Amino acid sequence: MGEIGGTGPVLDVVGIGFGPGNLALAVAATEHAEPLSVRFLERQARFGWHGGMLIPGARMQVNFVKDLATVRNPSSTFGFLSYLAERGRLIDFLNRQTFFPTRLEYHDYLGWAAARLDDVVDYGTEVTAVRPAGPVLEVEARRGGAVVRYRARAVVIATGLVPHLPEGVTAGDRVWHNRDLVPNVERLVAGLGDRARRFVVVGAGQSAAESVEYLHRSFPRAEVHAVFGRWGYSPADDSPFANRVFDPDAVDDFHRSAPELRQRITERHRNTNYSVVDPDLIGELYEKHYAERVAGRERLHFHRMSEIVDLAATGHGADVTVRSAVDGLRSDLRADAVVFATGYRSGDPARFLTGGLTVLRDERGRIPVGRDYRLPLRGTDVPVFVQGATEHTHGLASTLLSNVAVRSGEILDAVLGLRAGAAPGVRPARALAV
Repeated sequence: MGEIGGTGPVLDVVGIGFGPGNLALAVAATEHAEPLSVRFLERQARFGWHGGMLIPGARMQVNFVKDLATVRNPSSTFGFLSYLAERGRLIDFLNRQTFFPTRLEYHDYLGWAAARLDDVVDYGTEVTAVRPAGPVLEVEARRGGAVVRYRARAVVIATGLVPHLPEGVTAGDRVWHNRDLVPNVERLVAGLGDRARRFVVVGAGQSAAESVEYLHRSFPRAEVHAVFGRWGYSPADDSPFANRVFDPDAVDDFHRSAPELRQRITERHRNTNYSVVDPDLIGELYEKHYAERVAGRERLHFHRMSEIVDLAATGHGADVTVRSAVDGLRSDLRADAVVFATGYRSGDPARFLTGGLTVLRDERGRIPVGRDYRLPLRGTDVPVFVQGATEHTHGLASTLLSNVAVRSGEILDAVLGLRAGAAPGVRPARALAV
């Protein structure tokens, strides 16, 4: 296995991951008046963002103005409106009279921005370690059959969220996390077509409801069983006052609050984001269900206050047992596939740290991330920042797109403040051959 890097220029910033968080950081660095040397390392072979949930017709739940740059820099050429103008759809979009693009269009916007920054990202590069190297940090990664190394004055970890499955559940050919819904449905449509008879979807949030609707639409002869631990889908609270919990200023208030108040804020406003569904989608599913009851052929089934108590994958699907918490009755279902829309978890940013680097944690094992998103470290004075794994310190917007532009600007300001006196690098820089 060959080695690349290690003696090349010291970069101002190495970003681990190139999803929306670090993409926004790359935009901010590009727009900054002071030259910066930056490099972003992404393990995927090309840019992609939740590709498995690009359901045709599904809409974003975030205002398009909260894009990669506009809230930080309203004149940015990386804003969503600039994208629309370049694509020739600006007036057409405005005629739709909505703040919410489809998920497919927003994914295209992110890809458009990423393509403009292709010279500062290395795709197909998986980071394996971050360690001290004198006055800087060394970032080690694998690219193909080679080990690559970069030296940096600051590192920003933004590796996104990890799909979560209930304990004891293993994903497989017919047991899916909703992250992979669209390609798996396309594969099953090609393989089974009208022979598909039944699907089970577990979860009560937006992704679960979207999965139910998409399966119902894609397999017009099949039943779709929704299983959730509440009475029915609950609407997301996107009212103006509730939405203030996602404002940039709310991060300041949240971070300086006592842990007990942070917990109270999170619990009282979970219905803005967790286990809630867009009211229009709730209405659409209810109307379909009611129309089927009128017609006397129900394909949509809702198992309220219920849970899966047994799941066995088979060669052609899965056998599922659903138990109702209301009366204890059990329903045995033979499904062509089971979809778990059971959310995501933030990855532990400390998993990259080695060479004597350790991160401080509180009594609950959580990392007390600084207001500027810096990790509290032992073993180096070189800053390591994190995006995404900060809900317990920075609030509900941490894993959402709402503050991605402002957050990237704040991290960049922190990098520049700590870099004072260091010689600027040359952008873009790449790891050099030894």
